[in-house]
Amino acid sequence: MKLATLNDGTRDGKLVVVSKDLTRCCAAGYIAPTMQAALDNWERVAPELELLATDVEHEAVPCERFHERQAHSPLPRAYQWADGSAYINHVELVRKARNAEVPESFYHDPLMYQGGSDSFLPPRADIPLGDVKWGCDMEGEIAVVVDDVPMGVSVEDAAGHIKLIMLVNDVSLRGLIPGELAKGFGFFQSKPSSAFSPVAVTPEELGEAWKDTLIHLPLMVDYNGEPFGRAEVGVDATFNMAQLVAHAAKTRPLCAGSIIGSGTISNKGSDGGPGKPVAEGGLGYSCIAEIRMIETIANGEPKTPFMAPGDTVKVEMRDKDNHSIFGAIEQTVVQA
Repeated sequence: MKLATLNDGTRDGKLVVVSKDLTRCCAAGYIAPTMQAALDNWERVAPELELLATDVEHEAVPCERFHERQAHSPLPRAYQWADGSAYINHVELVRKARNAEVPESFYHDPLMYQGGSDSFLPPRADIPLGDVKWGCDMEGEIAVVVDDVPMGVSVEDAAGHIKLIMLVNDVSLRGLIPGELAKGFGFFQSKPSSAFSPVAVTPEELGEAWKDTLIHLPLMVDYNGEPFGRAEVGVDATFNMAQLVAHAAKTRPLCAGSIIGSGTISNKGSDGGPGKPVAEGGLGYSCIAEIRMIETIANGEPKTPFMAPGDTVKVEMRDKDNHSIFGAIEQTVVQA
């Protein structure tokens, strides 16, 4: 099942069921007016939404054309957005670039920060940037949305609480991160509003591509119209999404509609070392910081600049038949 939120002028938009090919949608307001309302009552409303999804596929109900540019974030605002770091290769490169070791605990105790969830960018909205010196970067990720998760949930049980999956562009301001971390109190200004894919899908919709609570497909990141990243989501993950959900719920319950992110998708090179750019036959990168780290390791300093007004980023995932699964995040950096 594929769900989306259309921007109807209200703060939380209206819930629609979307056809598998992303061409049609049908309003689901008589079942649940918003995505959050559906998640609040998932056990009751999910079967009704599934029936509507079947009718949409068979064109048995009135549908309208689905336009990704009219979609808001599936959850325009959420009670919680917590982003992990499942791909330790990314952390290893960060540390190596500044000649620092990765603490052993990182390999069994996930990194996670609590991001701002009161305002997400629509998938086709511009990225406002106040100052180029802030070092604007994209981060291609996946995220899961859960129903009510009890405190102390096991990893095995956490998997069953994953109800929806999305793609993410987690916008980061790299120039502000060091100063904030130096204060010892974590991210805030360096993590502005993120963007999620136009469509959220249920795990069942992914079929065999959803295994061990990871998607076993490449995440496609294009930068200024050129392939930048094709990292395999199911490869080199130190933690899966169920482990991240359980980690987030260790000391508190998670309410329905909480979003948990994977962190930047990052693969090692075929030789076990740093990955190569797509143009050189590698899988590339899901963020600019990673190629800058590799440049620093190789040459002593980075050469790839961070994003500036006019730069564009696209994040998408396609199935084995080359069909878009979630729709595309397509954004342009603009001067705020």
